Amino acid sequence: MEKVWLKHYPTGVPAEVRTDPYPTLPSLLEQAFRRHGAAAAYKFMGRSFSFAEIDAQSRALAAYLQGLGLARGDRVAVMLPNVPQYPVAVAAILRAGYVVVNVNPLYTARELEHQLKDSGARAIVLLESCAATLQQVADAVSIKHVIVASMGDMLGSLKGALVNRRARRKLPLRPFELPDAQRFNDALAQGRQRAYSAPPIGPDDIAALQYTGGTTGVSKGAVLLHRNLVANVLQSEAWNRPALSQVPAGEQPTTVCALPLHHVFGFTANMLLPLHLGACSILIPDACDTGALLRALARHRFHCFPATSTLFHAVASHAAFHSVDWSHLLLAVGGGMAVPPGVAKLWLQKTGCPIVEGYGLSETSPSVACNPVDGSEPSGQIGLPLPGTELALLDDTGQQLPAGIAGEVAIRGPQVMAGYWQRPDETAKVMTRDGFFRTGDIGLMDERGFFRIVDRKKDMILVSGFNVYPNEIEDLIHALPGVQECAAFGMPDAKAGEAVKLVVVKKDPGLSEADIRSFCEAHLTGYKRPKCIEFRSELPKSTIGKILRRELREARV
Repeated sequence: MEKVWLKHYPTGVPAEVRTDPYPTLPSLLEQAFRRHGAAAAYKFMGRSFSFAEIDAQSRALAAYLQGLGLARGDRVAVMLPNVPQYPVAVAAILRAGYVVVNVNPLYTARELEHQLKDSGARAIVLLESCAATLQQVADAVSIKHVIVASMGDMLGSLKGALVNRRARRKLPLRPFELPDAQRFNDALAQGRQRAYSAPPIGPDDIAALQYTGGTTGVSKGAVLLHRNLVANVLQSEAWNRPALSQVPAGEQPTTVCALPLHHVFGFTANMLLPLHLGACSILIPDACDTGALLRALARHRFHCFPATSTLFHAVASHAAFHSVDWSHLLLAVGGGMAVPPGVAKLWLQKTGCPIVEGYGLSETSPSVACNPVDGSEPSGQIGLPLPGTELALLDDTGQQLPAGIAGEVAIRGPQVMAGYWQRPDETAKVMTRDGFFRTGDIGLMDERGFFRIVDRKKDMILVSGFNVYPNEIEDLIHALPGVQECAAFGMPDAKAGEAVKLVVVKKDPGLSEADIRSFCEAHLTGYKRPKCIEFRSELPKSTIGKILRRELREARV
């Protein structure tokens, strides 16, 4: 396919990016630490953390991890919200020669067990509120070393104690027993007494396992190499440059870090990219608390706000919206899910800064396409492929389709994963012989090379930017006594884009909606739990007995 999109690139955006100056993520991070040492890298709870501090703390933690006897390439899980310990832990893991395994801090024991077993992680850094969850599965997983962090660890003794008390009031700490666990600050102190040794790392070494359902089925780890993530950081830098060049001379670029850093969008757009740019990130530990988010933003001047549609809508609709000075906002990047026209219009009316919608996946580090950042109106499209990225539309036989014909979106570029962790069969299903990754999304391309997503090939549900897979929910509900059969699918939701709907056929007439909700609360993260539950006497099926989710979805039962 001719790369017609290159003719419509914004002025100054290159067709390709050079990654050779940064063969690995540690080389990219360490140059940022040297170049921006005295500048603020993060702001959190009234405290600033300089690049030099993040450098020193991550070096100490890397030395501590190396002293545990882990082998190069071992997996280390990170189960933290948006707190300063997160970038310190990630930089330490990478600098020590290990692999980052991002884990959602809200996971239930069942979900955590699967991810730790599948990744084979040998160590974990987690918030103390997650420790009781780990304890439930400790005997079933390969974790040998645990580092427990508190919200106020890096804030100093007095401030830290105050923040910890507030955090524990908001989220009561469940008692836990992990006898060999090390406190985060103690690990740093021990690491400062140890020598750090930079290991040999290359571009083709694994940097992170980013878990996703892929195009179908059980959660799988997308294998992201150092060169994949470096490429995506540099691609995003090149694409965003027309907007970021408008930051006044002498003023540090500042970004709102409200996206969860364990999510691939937050991992790259809200951590790796700002560090590389020398930008300051305002850490928001709980973006669901919109009031607290706006109170935090009211104290700062900022230029960039990456977010999902759900977050844009919550912020723009909040009564305290006008307590924040939005006049310096230059770039609002929408990702993780489609931005509805109504949300885009509301945001533009209230801030004067259009949402620039992009497109990406865990398997692509994540960014693949984006609308030009110098535009003045939301387009409803996912935009143009980023520098060095090819997008193609394929039919069921794998043949490329021309502009104007809908087909499965396939991606080839330096940011595409190496495959799924220890799942060559699943990798083979999504990778073509010529190196394209098949996304499962159906798209269209216009004559200028702008792409638009029109449908999904699979039944995946997108809730506030997070993938939810019906199979996982159905398998769980089938284990509940009293259920004969069930079907899960997505329904439109004004706040989350989509929500989970569950239809159940009872085996036990006494089974209630409350029984199902209680079971889901014990075994599913909040965004995966059904918002709507209905009971029916039967479910529509094909001639071979397959439940037809599409009929249920289209009938809106």
